[in-house]
Amino acid sequence: MGRKQGCYWIFCQLGIALLISIGSIAYAAEEIVALNLKTEWQNQFSELKRQIDNRDALNRLAHQTFNCESLIDPGDRDPVDVVVRRTCALLDDIKGNLKQDIVVEFQQRIEEIIAAKSQIDISQSLQRYAVYLDICQLRRDIAFQNPLLDFDKLLFIKRHRSVAPDEHMCDQFYGCFACAGGGLFELRNPFSDKPSLRDILRDSQVERGRLAGKCLAQGSFLSPDLSYDGRSILFAYTENNLMAKPKNEPFPENDDRWTNGRSYHLFKVDVDGSNLEQLTDGTCNDFDPCWLPSGRIAFISERRGGFLRCGFRPCPVYTLHSMNADGRDIVPLSFHETHEWHPSVNHDGMIVYTRWDYVDRDTNVAHHPWITTPDGRDARALQGNYPTQRQLRPWMEMDIRAIPGSHKYVATSAPHHGQAYGSLVICDPTVNDDGAMAPLKRLTPEIPFPEAEYKKQGIRPNEVYATAWPLSEDYHLCAYDPQAENYGVYLIDSFGNRILLYRDESIPCLSPMPLMVRTKPPVLPHKTSVGKPDGVLVQASNSETIHVVNVYDSQFEWPEATRITDLRIIQVLPKTTPTNNVPRIGVASQTNARAVLGTVPVEKDGSVYFKAPVNKPIYFQALNKDGLAIQSMRSLTYVHKGETLSCQGCHESRYAAPQNSSLTSLALRRAPSIIKAEVDGSNPFNYPRLVQSVLDKNCVDCHAKHEKAPNLSGVPGDDKDGYTPSYRSLAEKYGFYFNVSNGSFNDPHPIGGARTVAGQFGAQASKLYQMLKAGHHDVQLSKEDMHRITLWLDCNSDFYGSYENTLAQSRGEVVFPILE
Repeated sequence: MGRKQGCYWIFCQLGIALLISIGSIAYAAEEIVALNLKTEWQNQFSELKRQIDNRDALNRLAHQTFNCESLIDPGDRDPVDVVVRRTCALLDDIKGNLKQDIVVEFQQRIEEIIAAKSQIDISQSLQRYAVYLDICQLRRDIAFQNPLLDFDKLLFIKRHRSVAPDEHMCDQFYGCFACAGGGLFELRNPFSDKPSLRDILRDSQVERGRLAGKCLAQGSFLSPDLSYDGRSILFAYTENNLMAKPKNEPFPENDDRWTNGRSYHLFKVDVDGSNLEQLTDGTCNDFDPCWLPSGRIAFISERRGGFLRCGFRPCPVYTLHSMNADGRDIVPLSFHETHEWHPSVNHDGMIVYTRWDYVDRDTNVAHHPWITTPDGRDARALQGNYPTQRQLRPWMEMDIRAIPGSHKYVATSAPHHGQAYGSLVICDPTVNDDGAMAPLKRLTPEIPFPEAEYKKQGIRPNEVYATAWPLSEDYHLCAYDPQAENYGVYLIDSFGNRILLYRDESIPCLSPMPLMVRTKPPVLPHKTSVGKPDGVLVQASNSETIHVVNVYDSQFEWPEATRITDLRIIQVLPKTTPTNNVPRIGVASQTNARAVLGTVPVEKDGSVYFKAPVNKPIYFQALNKDGLAIQSMRSLTYVHKGETLSCQGCHESRYAAPQNSSLTSLALRRAPSIIKAEVDGSNPFNYPRLVQSVLDKNCVDCHAKHEKAPNLSGVPGDDKDGYTPSYRSLAEKYGFYFNVSNGSFNDPHPIGGARTVAGQFGAQASKLYQMLKAGHHDVQLSKEDMHRITLWLDCNSDFYGSYENTLAQSRGEVVFPILE
């Protein structure tokens, strides 16, 4: 062999060795998936038998079901009949987009199976089961021909369920309750007989951030999102390596569970595992990242501050935020005082997310979809925020996503006392919201709404579906497990078919989505000074304008001859103490601390135009000429710097034409009103300053002379809540309050209910005002003294106006809240 030939031979051998080495690395990075389809089909067989046995109860939901093929037909005798019928429905739906020879082949196979089952009596269970296996395989083959499956990779995560000792829908998103294990994965060829799995982060090290140089191996993952160009993945990760459920015991106030190593932080990585970067850090949980069309990132964070009013453990509030793609310029988009979840972007470029809304109402009824612009403007409920009875609809809709080619959304109906799993629903916001199920249809009717339905069997058994990713109204990717334990990745359809794509027997899977380029929604104009894209400059001040076109334009009936003269502006204060009812702001459980900012005039046509403080959660009360509240919001709103907020009316219908327009609004013909401050004791709110002065002047001496008269003394005593004797005497028996404790929703007036009944609220519905109005002995209150009493009654008969320094507040000292 010559010198050149020898060198060439050596070079070829080295090249072959290198190729083999590269191939082995690629193979090691991928794992061929073996699916246990027989076990899967056996489980579905048992499940279908239970549905057939319970067909009457299931079919009573037909009017609420998105596609009645997913119910049990009168002709369905056993699971074979069910699967054959649903497979035929699937083929009929997609055959118009398939080649004719493929359709003919599938139809022939179906006919053969139908002929075979017709020859087997229903009593011959083994032979029928063999036919069942055949139709399950055929259904799988047909499902994988769906033209919507025009991608060959899936992105998803593996993670254990949260082990929070207090099972609420908020606790699962604190990193300190995450179990170690899982990761970020790619499933290749998911619609084939030989899918393979790739661990995206297997060989990745963090290149920027506190964890630079480390691998994300011993922690927990949450909420991935893929960029519109299909190149970059956002996800949340916590280093927490909790391996066992913590003891169910009270948490200390200074809890070390909230540290930078035990909180979720946001990361970004390319789909090939390169360029892994840490975007956020600190002691706050940051999670649920969502790419915005502008290139910024929306996400959920505790950075706004405050604690939940519900429960006996520290529960920091997290709300909607945004930041640049490199983690800079973190700003709050929402100033809501309670939790929010799961932002996604709809086809119009708007952010859709879930908000927990319980201002002066029941704790566990309103956790439903909201919508806002990417710069945080005009946050409004999409549907479901005012249910008439909480048992008539899901208690929550989580993970809401816009359906391609549709104005509808898919979501998970989840429980309040549970996690973000449940039954899947289709939401149509164009349908008139009847306070019940009208905007919703059941996509998976075989699974009841957790907690809202079938409470005797518990909540967990119905937490079986999660994180649906819509491909169309009829086809979705999702996580599913009939035992609500070890969730797998599935393709489901509205006909009731469910196709297993991947399952790891050792750890649940979550958040499946196509790993592909997707259409970017429009970039909406940026009009606020928060989260500014490069080059956008917005003039801003500490107050911005709010315009109400017509307060009389509403979804409720106003009392006859009602004349609204003013709008009262009240600020809701975030809770700064970590435990339920510590302090107890008033006799109502878990009530909000609030501050009365003042009033603005309402024009004769019902229009209002005024300047409101920015970044403050506020709500409104409509007042008559006597300063009495006729109606009150039981939600809140806010304005950002640079924002102009406009409302048509007081909870106006989104489906009816407006009674008048902003073009004819009298209020817009003048400069915006400046909020006129209220009497001393209203801001900061303080019962001793607001009410006790009236009692001292008009009532205390007389009551002291009569042994049976209520004690109206304002001297703080040994009251367990720090209240004065007069407050304890008046508030519960003679006051007015909305009790927000669990279960109050269906209690009789004055506590409970989703909406305020106009004219039956506050002072007008209280015994105290009626007594004083009718004349109480020879008491003659001045106009201001009467106003102080009615203002207190309109503000839920509260005692404190801040969560701090309650002893000073009970003495009538001015105490300003530390978080606004």
